Order: sequence, then structure tokens, then C-alpha cells
Amino acid sequence: MTREVYLLAGLRTPRGKGSARGALASVSPLGLLTRVLDALVARGVDPSLVDDVIVGCATQVDAQGANLARTAALLSGIPAPGVTLNRFCASGLDAANTAAARVRAGDASLVLAGGVESVSRVPMLSDRGPLYADPAVAQALGSVHMGVSADVIATTEGFERAALDAYAFETRAKARAAWASGDAGRSVIAVRADDGRELLARDEFLSYEPSLEALAAMPPAFAEAGAQGQDALACARLGLAEVRHLHTRGSSPAPADCAAMLALGDALAGERCGLRPRARVVATATCAGDPVVMLTAGQDAAERALARAGLRARDLDAFVFAEAFSATCLRARRDLALDDGRFNPWGGTMALGHAFGATGAVLLLEAADLLDARGGRYALAAVSGAAGLGVATVIERV
Repeated sequence: MTREVYLLAGLRTPRGKGSARGALASVSPLGLLTRVLDALVARGVDPSLVDDVIVGCATQVDAQGANLARTAALLSGIPAPGVTLNRFCASGLDAANTAAARVRAGDASLVLAGGVESVSRVPMLSDRGPLYADPAVAQALGSVHMGVSADVIATTEGFERAALDAYAFETRAKARAAWASGDAGRSVIAVRADDGRELLARDEFLSYEPSLEALAAMPPAFAEAGAQGQDALACARLGLAEVRHLHTRGSSPAPADCAAMLALGDALAGERCGLRPRARVVATATCAGDPVVMLTAGQDAAERALARAGLRARDLDAFVFAEAFSATCLRARRDLALDDGRFNPWGGTMALGHAFGATGAVLLLEAADLLDARGGRYALAAVSGAAGLGVATVIERV
């Protein structure tokens, strides 16, 4: 007999700029993670009832190596096992879905799941996996840089540079408005240094406000990578005459530092912790697509999750989609016929930062916050990952 799975609680840190100059660069990824776990315990999660801790992390090396989930659980006084998984940028959402599957199957009653990434401490691709570091593997699989993939999508879908820049401008405006209203910060905890100093209380990229004119003046960001053989690879695989390089730094997601964790459990776990369920996990989906056009897989997963839930896009009060470049957002918004008020209504990762392994958990938590703020019923979170991976989750407010 399957059980209903509920989102009982969730918290995250702000997203700091993923560089040595970022506000959270002085905090280790383990430090980010334990701060969130400690805060969940302080909010009512009983450590003795936790069956497992599942953490998504995209670059598991150095400060993010050696199973951060288990290490963080030990440091936070949670007597549960831990596992760290890698589904690239979809890791945090996959962690939540894995937790939900275990609770639904009766294998667990309460699981803490989410993700962490400190790009300032552990730069992207520093694990030097063969997918990117071995040219023979990349050639055999047709794997290209994510930015080149975004330009491929813009080329094949016929999106013009002006539309990409306009979306980049719009998502930042939405983010600023959501934070100004107080809605977007509902589940964010301030990060403090060991001496008590506040390091960051809101998403750091909010301070970046390029005008449309400034966005239009930016040079293409991925033409050089394309010229080094990746355009030729994409054209050969897809039968294209050329790849138009249209995305810039402004229409791309910026790397960030963040940790986000969710408490997912059955009704009994909620009762024992004194936590009222916030949302029910209705359906989940994981899928794989072409590694060249890799960034469409999140949309594919979203459509699959909607079908499993017996819903249509028009039934959603919010679709929170990882902004893996402007082209993927324009494509999903068009195909699902979603207006701006329901598609990333509080802005997205392009505006506020992309903390790889944490992003999916951030988006699922935001989906729940959106439903609470609007009194809505259904929301969907979806993420595209490298190599053509996609993960999605549909939730219902209770």
C-alpha cells in the first residue's frame, strides 16, 4: 500500500555569488548545509525520527567530497545515514524525488532531502570527469558546453537576440518585485559567520540590474567554445548549417553558492514532529534527452510529470523552471502556453543564481511558497541538467 508524501518543512540559505568575492565564499559547503539542517531541527524536525538524509551535489570533489550528506548529518546531531547523489543541475530536485519515492513505498517515514553547491569553493567541472575532460568521450557522445547547447536551441527554435535579452530583463524585474513584497524570502535563513556577523540575508544577485540597453551591448558568451569544434559537432549531429551564438552573460544563469533542504514525510511523521503538511507530492518524473540539445530535458520531464498527475499546464498556478539560459525558458513558456504570471513569477536562476546541486531543492521550496502566497493549488518545479537530464515534480497545496 502506497503512502501519501508531504512537504512538511523546508529552508534554504540565500544564494551568494559563486566567486571568491561572493558573500558566502568564506563558508564551506558543509557549513552551508549544516546551517540549514540545524535550522530545520530548530523549526521542529525531530532528529531521532529522520530515516535518511539525501543531498544533491554536482561537483563532488575536495570540499564537496566524501559524502557531505552523512558528514552534515553527524555534525548536526541527526542519527541517520546519508547519501550524496549527482544528477548534475537536477541533483537537488532528484534528491527530493528520491526521498518522496522512499516514503511512498513505506521504506521511510521522514527524509531530509535537498542539495548544496559552493561554486566559489569548488568550481564547475573541477572534478574533471570524462564527459567533459576526455575529448574522445565528448566526441562519441556529442556532448557540448551548456551554453553552446542553449545557442543550438535558440538557432533551431528561431529565437532572436532581442527576445533572449528581453526575457533576461523580465526575470530580474520579477525577482526584485518578489523580494520587495516580502514573498520571495519566506523560507530563507540569513547566513552568519562563526563570530555572529551577518554575511548574507537575501539573494546576492538582486543587486545586479542591467538595463535592456546594457544587455543588448553584451557580446556572445559561447562563440569561442563553438569555434573550438563544438559548433561542428552540433551541426553534424543535428544537420544544422550553423549555430547562431546569441546568449550572453546576461541571458545565462550565474553560478552561485547555496544550500536548501526539505523535510519530506508521511502524515505520521508530520504529527510526531508537530509539523502541518504544506504540500502533497503528486507526481515526479526523470527523463533523458539528446546530449547536444540537452537543455530541453527539463521541459520533457515537466510534461511527463503533468501527464502522470492527470493535469495540464493550464491547471498550474505556478511553473518554477530552472532558467538554463533564455532560449529554454522561451521554448517552455510557448509550448505550455503559460503567461508571465505563472511562469517563474518570482524570477529564476538567471536573475538570482544557479547553485547547481541545490537549485532543484530551491525551486521546489519556492513552488510551495508560491502556492502559499497565492492560495493556489498546483505547482510544478523542473530542472534541466547536463548530458540531457531532466527532473520534475508536481505538488498540491494542502
